[in-house]
Amino acid sequence: MSAVFRDLLKKVGSGTHTSKSMTRSEAALATHLMLTQEATPAQIGAFMIAHRIRRPTPEEMAGLLDAYGELGPRVEPISAERPVLVLGSPFDGRARTAPVAPLVALVLAAAQCPVLMHGGKMMPTKYGVPLVQLWQQLGVDWSGLSLEQLHQVLEKTGLGLVYLPNHFPLAEGLTGYREELGKRPPLATLELVWNAYQGRSRLVVGYVHPPTEERLVSTLALRGCEDFIMVKGLEGSCDLPRDRTAIISIHQGGSHERLLLHPQDYDLGGTEVAYGGIEQWTLQAQACLAGEVESAGSLWPALLWNAGFYLWQMAVVTELQEGIDLAQEILTSGRAAAQLTLAKQDLEALA
Repeated sequence: MSAVFRDLLKKVGSGTHTSKSMTRSEAALATHLMLTQEATPAQIGAFMIAHRIRRPTPEEMAGLLDAYGELGPRVEPISAERPVLVLGSPFDGRARTAPVAPLVALVLAAAQCPVLMHGGKMMPTKYGVPLVQLWQQLGVDWSGLSLEQLHQVLEKTGLGLVYLPNHFPLAEGLTGYREELGKRPPLATLELVWNAYQGRSRLVVGYVHPPTEERLVSTLALRGCEDFIMVKGLEGSCDLPRDRTAIISIHQGGSHERLLLHPQDYDLGGTEVAYGGIEQWTLQAQACLAGEVESAGSLWPALLWNAGFYLWQMAVVTELQEGIDLAQEILTSGRAAAQLTLAKQDLEALA
């Protein structure tokens, strides 16, 4: 048993009237003790549920991120004209709506905008389809790479995925608690803003609830992050919705801008694409990469809407409509499919 951790647990778990917030350094220490398993399973489980009930402060979240930065993987900078776009989506995946993030990444990489994702295998409590599995269906398996190999692929293809079981086994060791507790711990929120890339980057943070946005914006300010995008996305992901107004805030250099984007203004509104299983998603995704609009179904406008937005935000184009048009050209010309082939070949060379 860790006596130090017990004192931190007493601080956050004493009840509504007597519990206290941790300092940033205390939160970092608590996370360090959990990641290294110096705290006992009973202590870790109790801490996670107590911290979830009282909700972490931005200072505490910054401390959690400090520990992840100390003990977690570090992807070294690559040579790139633009910042690496880091997509922060829930690690427990998607269960209701069809994701487009891997396809968006291929479009962006084809436009010389590198993209780095991160996540793990299928994870409690949602057990949605994880990013790594979607990539595997496209023929790209990120699960077997070393961190050095990941850096090589990111440098060459503009694509990468930090895979928790391989690259951060200490964090992977805590995922089982989610099943036992039946709830997402604050670490699940931390994963949205964790960034393992050490070079110039632009972070995209997906969220669902407005209080989460406020907390994470304050957290990133404490961490000195001045270039990020907050997206009220589908199931908390970075995917923009099509059946409602997209609510986005752009943060750069200490200032921010609120965007309310209406997909119907660009003839891309409609019902969200239901996730009908991995086989159906794979067929639709392959049709998108082949430029087969009819076979792609509703995944096609969803992909154009998202890829166009991120091309715009990465300054490849100056207007959102230009981004949508460019995304369509990249897909129908086969450039996105060629980027996928390049990634497959690069991974096969490393096997």
